[in-house]
Amino acid sequence: MATAPGADGWTLELGCGHGHYLTAFAAHHPDATCLGIDFCRERVRRAERKLQRARLANLCFLHAEAGEFLDALPPDMRFRRIFVLFPDPWPKRRHRKHRLVSPEFLDRTAGLAMPQAGFFFRSDALDYVEEVRANLAKHPSWRLIPDGNLPFETETVFQAKARLFGSVVASRVG
Repeated sequence: MATAPGADGWTLELGCGHGHYLTAFAAHHPDATCLGIDFCRERVRRAERKLQRARLANLCFLHAEAGEFLDALPPDMRFRRIFVLFPDPWPKRRHRKHRLVSPEFLDRTAGLAMPQAGFFFRSDALDYVEEVRANLAKHPSWRLIPDGNLPFETETVFQAKARLFGSVVASRVG
């Protein structure tokens, strides 16, 4: 893994799945140093195969649980972009406490984000999209960008399966 970011800084995707999005992003943004994290070892293996085929020097995938990964980061590590695309929506009401993007998660990621860093969320669970939008709108460290877009578009596996999906974009205050 790169020890210093490229000219365009660090880009993080939490829950990178098979690496479709981040591999395409890294290919189109060679000055960004991209890091994909997923807790499923087989998904990371598949992502690494994509990386090997693409021969990208600015991309790395790691097998890790998101919270443990964030806890283990060096204190001076800062990200220019943070992507959370199609995370597990935990659709049952009693399980929603397990959703990744919560006010506490936004606190943690704000502390790891550079000033004006982008936070990009997408899901086919539209209630989750609205929950994230509401949490970002009232969070003091994030500024919601209405009608914001991802900085790069490519259809992911989950996006291809979704009939509808929504996106939320925010910028780090400061």
